[in-house]
Amino acid sequence: MKRNEIKRVILEQKEEINHILENEKIIERELCIKDALKYPNTVVVTGPRRAGKSFLSILTVIDQKFGYLNFDDERINLVSSELNNVLECFYELYGDIDYVVFDEIQDVPGWELFINRLRRTKKVIITGSNSKLLSRELSTHLTGRHIDYTLFPFSFKEYLRFKEVDLKNKDVLVTRMEARIKNEFTNYLKDGGFPEVVKLGKSILKSIYEDIIYKDIILRYKIRKTGSFKELVRILSSNYSREFTYSKLKKTVSIKDIETIKKFVDYLTSTYLFFVLERFSYKLKQQIVAPKKIYSIDPAVIGMMAFKFSNDIGWMYENIVAIELQRRKYLDIGIEIYYWKNSRGEEIDFVVKKEEKVVELIQVSYSIDDHLTREREIKALLKASDELRCNNLKIITDDYEGEEHHQNRRITFIPLWKWLIGIK
Repeated sequence: MKRNEIKRVILEQKEEINHILENEKIIERELCIKDALKYPNTVVVTGPRRAGKSFLSILTVIDQKFGYLNFDDERINLVSSELNNVLECFYELYGDIDYVVFDEIQDVPGWELFINRLRRTKKVIITGSNSKLLSRELSTHLTGRHIDYTLFPFSFKEYLRFKEVDLKNKDVLVTRMEARIKNEFTNYLKDGGFPEVVKLGKSILKSIYEDIIYKDIILRYKIRKTGSFKELVRILSSNYSREFTYSKLKKTVSIKDIETIKKFVDYLTSTYLFFVLERFSYKLKQQIVAPKKIYSIDPAVIGMMAFKFSNDIGWMYENIVAIELQRRKYLDIGIEIYYWKNSRGEEIDFVVKKEEKVVELIQVSYSIDDHLTREREIKALLKASDELRCNNLKIITDDYEGEEHHQNRRITFIPLWKWLIGIK
């Protein structure tokens, strides 16, 4: 690829970014990667397509001398030996630079060797929407020389910030502000958190979904059984927040090879369309063979892909809690998230483990007005509390709030919208 062509792409991409920065609302994200640039490591930001990785990276270095190139551009056709030409183009356009930001560079074979050399003289940020493609090369050639981050679509707090809802006094909300936040939460359930969807409406969501399914999976992995693959996606989407096993999926879809099903699920999780939780066990073998639970990356994606049923609101609440816990896991190193279930079928939706200790048990129940539902949730919490030696017990609800004591243990009840924005 000729250098004049590379420079033209660089300048046109820069013009597009400047236009967005000048004319569209860009909010500060909860994830901050600035401190990581103090060290001589490559900063890696992964996450689903169009979650905001590019602008998080660019805004981090906006006041510095930097070069930027997005390789997910049909005009870019480079091999690894030409990557140095990109650096030279930056020099010709901008003079000396200290920072480099590359989007989706994993599409260029051999990119990791170039980055390994570049990081010795520059601060480097790379972003990607496929965790497996990035991690494979990073673990081989940049072992111990990269710091990884994962960016999700907007959290509910970020969604409110975009909607210009002030949360400075969130612990002392007046009635009018509380009503506004509840209304926005209803919108968040429908719209989800992809920045472009929040800005432009749900019509753009189909484009995001199709890019992930077709560009990131079907085309990249050369899947021939596209009908069977889409059938699997639809089934997983309709069974979000539920347990699954690969053997049961095999019986449900028209794919008879269990290894193919595992591979397809791996593609879906590596592109962040779904994520999976393991069942908690102190015995690793039991954890591996036990059923897993599947969750979608965004509530609006569920609404677009899944077969909808009238009682889905409870599952949706659980999925939103799962997303938020995953987000917090990537913000707090050492956190692990599981679910728990014993031989009697008593279940805890989320087990939060930090280092070697279980630090919180969370149930999600849309309504606990029914006596049997309340009794079931509390009984499971107390059983898990005994077994896992954790007394930090919480039930996330739609609107019930309070504290109760059972067997000398305190259980906190909190509405989901309050939990999401951090009201104590």
